Amino acid sequence: MLSKSLEAALNKQINAEFWSAYLYLSMSTDFAAKGYPGFANWMNIQFREEQDHAMKFMNYVIARGGRVELKPISEVTTSWATPLSAFEDTLAHEREVTSMINNLNSLAVEEKDYATESMLRWFIDEQVEEEETAQSLIDALKMIKDNGFGLYTLDKELASRVYSPVTTA
Repeated sequence: MLSKSLEAALNKQINAEFWSAYLYLSMSTDFAAKGYPGFANWMNIQFREEQDHAMKFMNYVIARGGRVELKPISEVTTSWATPLSAFEDTLAHEREVTSMINNLNSLAVEEKDYATESMLRWFIDEQVEEEETAQSLIDALKMIKDNGFGLYTLDKELASRVYSPVTTA
């Protein structure tokens, strides 16, 4: 059974995961409107993965006898000046999520909730990947600068990304 403090922290994380999904959906629609279907696809997959992350947390809370309490999702930005600025925001956001996951893990350690620690390990590893991917796209965009062919090529590359559902059980 989850402690009340851990249950509350996990519910806060569920809200953050849905906010992340909403942010990436906003980025996807902004890219689509600006004629970047590949970037839009990449962000749409991020949107779907963040929903999976929220569901994974929700299912865990329920499995441990807790109660999921969904809260309103705060407003997100709806437009970015450049693909680079969107990915810089992505990296900053993923770093914030990493901090939140680390804080959850610290709470689980403090409370000696080994099951929650074990579940969070997946998220800790996932965050390393999320930050690395965002940084590599920032690096690519910095090399490309305003080169139209470079943006076109990266857009085509990002269009090939395929959604792989996360196991939410």
